[in-house]
Amino acid sequence: MATDPSAPAASEVGPKKKLLVFDAEEDLAVSLAKYTADMSEKFAGERGAFTVVLSGGSLIEALRKLAEPPYLELVAWNKWHVFWVDERVVPKDHEDSNYKLALDGLLAKVPIPPGQVYAINDALSAEGAADDYETCLKQLVKNGVIAMSQTTGFPRFDVMLLGMGPDGHIASLFPGHPLVNENQRWVTYIKDSPKPPPERITFTFPVINSSAYVAMVVTGAGNAGAVQKALSDKQTSSDLLPIEMAVLQDGEFTWFTDKPAVSMLQNK
Repeated sequence: MATDPSAPAASEVGPKKKLLVFDAEEDLAVSLAKYTADMSEKFAGERGAFTVVLSGGSLIEALRKLAEPPYLELVAWNKWHVFWVDERVVPKDHEDSNYKLALDGLLAKVPIPPGQVYAINDALSAEGAADDYETCLKQLVKNGVIAMSQTTGFPRFDVMLLGMGPDGHIASLFPGHPLVNENQRWVTYIKDSPKPPPERITFTFPVINSSAYVAMVVTGAGNAGAVQKALSDKQTSSDLLPIEMAVLQDGEFTWFTDKPAVSMLQNK
């Protein structure tokens, strides 16, 4: 095929950092499914397992094509191990649960072994759930399911599929909150989230930044200000948004965006 009218505008916005801009949400969803399926094939072949980290929000809807042909049949779903970059400390059947969002939107539609989907223990407190999740991750590192970063000494997930809030928050790491500076824990907790519900657990930046690949899915004009700050050449360290602190130590970061989300960028 000589030309593809649905192909995104693509540009390099830094070392190992790509920006894809799609005309239509449908095109973004098609591309994101292919990206994820390609990663699944790569890591299942190399490691015998594929560790994928999900966020909540609109990301799950953007992943819907994975539950359709050809991916439903082609992907080695039995190799998938699914985690959450953050989770609300609510029952798993609660409407605020990221687990429930992913289950309803994707996981119930694909044949991933239930024992390879790692939800939080919703019977515990926020602090207890964070400790329990970190213990689970450490056991999976010991078992060889999760890789370790030789660069950072933190777990190295194969792919994180993430979203961002209009305030530039990712996971449950919010602007100006002390948790953005946590550099020892793998998983921590927050009881005063500025966005409800208040109690959550979240991966820390050392874990996010040790990833092999990150896809950051950000659409809509409401996110344009944070996208501009994240991708501007005029970064200042004094007031970094959390999205600006997502800097992979040895990995590849790809933005999946639309035109409204990049509308405040120059030359995009």
